[in-house]
Amino acid sequence: MIGVIAKLDVKPDMDAAFREHAAALIKKVNANEDGCMLYELFKAKEGNSYVFMEKYVDQEALAAHGQTEYFKAAQPLLGACLAAAPDVQIYDAI
Repeated sequence: MIGVIAKLDVKPDMDAAFREHAAALIKKVNANEDGCMLYELFKAKEGNSYVFMEKYVDQEALAAHGQTEYFKAAQPLLGACLAAAPDVQIYDAI
């Protein structure tokens, strides 16, 4: 299994737009990707930091996720909301 944690810092004035675009992406991922076991978004108790927590059955499922049309389409929408580049960490399950 592969775990991904993607930390995103959102511009304060873009919070609502970010949540809208993220919710649409989460819905599509969870409805269409059998190889994705977890795809959820969490917000820090303070500030505008979010994390996507993701879990995939294998590297192929993670790669397939990144190639979906809806993921590619969401990137510029989500990216326009960010205050900085995302910090994406990929882990192997033990």
